Amino acid sequence: MSQEDKIRNYIEKNLTVYDEEVTFTNDDNIFEKGFVNSLFAMKLLNFVEQEFQIDISDDDIDLKNFSSINNIINLINNKK
Repeated sequence: MSQEDKIRNYIEKNLTVYDEEVTFTNDDNIFEKGFVNSLFAMKLLNFVEQEFQIDISDDDIDLKNFSSINNIINLINNKK
């Protein structure tokens, strides 16, 4: 499974919108669209660290880094 698929699956399992028709692109800001809430950001950070075996520093903890699938993939690639 690709990085994109792992991240997308995790986000979809944690949506705060309970609509079967929710779709989003890799560039969509999942927080601005209301698909997830700020509490989810910490869960997502922990998932990314564990799943991709990286350490996210305080400097990397910026909502922008976690706001879209592409931003998360860029963060992972920069940390490896």
